[in-house]
Amino acid sequence: MVEVVRQRGSAAELHSLDPFSLSGGPGQRSAPEPQVWWCDVNDASIILGSRQSLGMVDPVAAASAGLDVVRRRSGGGALIVRPEAIVWIDVVLPHGFAPGDVRASMVWVGERWSAAVAPFTTSAVDGDPIGPDRRLTVHRGGMVDTAWSRLVCFAGLGPGEVSLGGRKLVGLSQRRTRLGIRVQGLVYRAPVTSELARLFVGDLPPVDLVEPATLPMLDAEAVAVALAAELSSELHAG
Repeated sequence: MVEVVRQRGSAAELHSLDPFSLSGGPGQRSAPEPQVWWCDVNDASIILGSRQSLGMVDPVAAASAGLDVVRRRSGGGALIVRPEAIVWIDVVLPHGFAPGDVRASMVWVGERWSAAVAPFTTSAVDGDPIGPDRRLTVHRGGMVDTAWSRLVCFAGLGPGEVSLGGRKLVGLSQRRTRLGIRVQGLVYRAPVTSELARLFVGDLPPVDLVEPATLPMLDAEAVAVALAAELSSELHAG
């Protein structure tokens, strides 16, 4: 059975963890076993992608909103993390477990995410009953850009990311090393993305920033366990 590891800490601490340096003994690096990391964040932050500048955020506005400003090692746009509003789970895989190229590996992980969150989409979302037009879909194409996607993670749609009823539900980003990949995944329980529009400096898109889909009753531990079960099935099938 693939292990679920509960990682507790600030957003900065969780992003700085290196699963590959932890996999061997002191001074050693070896390919890790597949793991699911349940990231139990204890602070509120605005998290920037690795290519985004700290100068794009108004520090006074961020402080007033109670948000630290953090940069992650993986790419993509900014997102807001509030402990009560998110489920953050990472999938750590040695090379050879998932498909080798970046897009295919993201789609592969997204399919497992879709299966893990599916039980939580059988109740109402945003007050509307789930129906055929509210189904889960895994994006298998290239990056889909919008006016805000250069700035905001959940404003675009990348390979492997999961949508519910046409709105992005699961955001994914990937960090690759010579030993394996860490695919970071996040789902919102509550709408907080629109806060970002008040935190950026400079020229902003002239359209509203749309909130992604949310699952208010999503259980982080249950999703982590379900993802581990999905990975275990693949391990035994291989």
